[in-house]
Amino acid sequence: MNKDTDWLTLVRTPGLRPGQFHQLLNVFGTPEKILSASSGTLAKLGLKAETVAAINQPDAELIAPDLDWLQQDDHHIIPLSDARYPERLKTIADAPPLLFVRGDPDYLQLPQLAMVGSRTPTASGRNTATEFARHLSHAGITITSGLAHGIDGACHQGALDGIAGTVALVAHGLDIVYPASHRKLAEAITQNGCIVSEYPVGTAPNRALFPQRNRLISGLSLGTLVVEAALKSGSLITARHALEQGREVFAIPGSIHNPLARGCHQLIRQGAKLVETANDILEELSPHLSAELPLSSAAETQAEATGANLKTLDPDHQKLLKCLAYEPMPIDELVNRSGFAASEVASMLLILELEGCVVSESGLYTRVA
Repeated sequence: MNKDTDWLTLVRTPGLRPGQFHQLLNVFGTPEKILSASSGTLAKLGLKAETVAAINQPDAELIAPDLDWLQQDDHHIIPLSDARYPERLKTIADAPPLLFVRGDPDYLQLPQLAMVGSRTPTASGRNTATEFARHLSHAGITITSGLAHGIDGACHQGALDGIAGTVALVAHGLDIVYPASHRKLAEAITQNGCIVSEYPVGTAPNRALFPQRNRLISGLSLGTLVVEAALKSGSLITARHALEQGREVFAIPGSIHNPLARGCHQLIRQGAKLVETANDILEELSPHLSAELPLSSAAETQAEATGANLKTLDPDHQKLLKCLAYEPMPIDELVNRSGFAASEVASMLLILELEGCVVSESGLYTRVA
């Protein structure tokens, strides 16, 4: 066997968990020596009989799909012994012995920020995620998330508009894209970043695997930013992993009437840093970034542009904007608050949306500027 097949064989070994894999590496030093160990020696280390048997008599057919997958362009496996394996990830408990990577693995070496949140965000939350990711990417921070619907997808998309790309951590084999609706997004990520999994080819999405995956999202990153999250959101699992790994945790506050803000508020009460702008994060992470990059220029430019847009609005548009809260609101309520006719409100909302001052979703409007 060569080195790649040794690592793949052990990753495919039934019942061999990452922690046990690390234990074997500590005892034997290399996968090759693990595969050469006697059944008696392996049994003494607490491995189950079926696991010992699989190590002593590996089935070459099990790794055939992985080897076929590796033959394709931009497909990589990165074991712990590889110089490309990210140093930050090595420090977490039960780090994956092997990473499957589609795209450019060099992105794993860049300073990263995890951005996570609800799969069913508000329009305002989705817009906030996109804008933060875009600003931070322009500042030299690679955005890491989970390729899920909602906030994850918005973060990846915003990061792709910047310069530092994005990394997606998934909880299945890289022979599939999940959710399937993100196929085009996944392809874009492989061109300006990479998709990463600890699971071999053929592993189907499974609800139990997603919480385990979350430890990698935080483990690769300098910190984790939660944009919108309910109290029982999986995003809070990622934040908890970040705390356990000694990483920074950031949270964006929201309306007290928005249930998707309650998870963020809980994190803030527990000590997460409240952030209102991308610069709040850049101030914390700037020591880890290249001195050549203009850390806050993107955020400042956007803020200046938004301020200029607001100043050019006529008095009626400004009045309507003041009536619009930073939470979803229907047109009829705006008609009541502003005193304008429904047709006038609809026309002005269209202008405000084109100016980037409001976003709409399902007939509700939210102010974002």
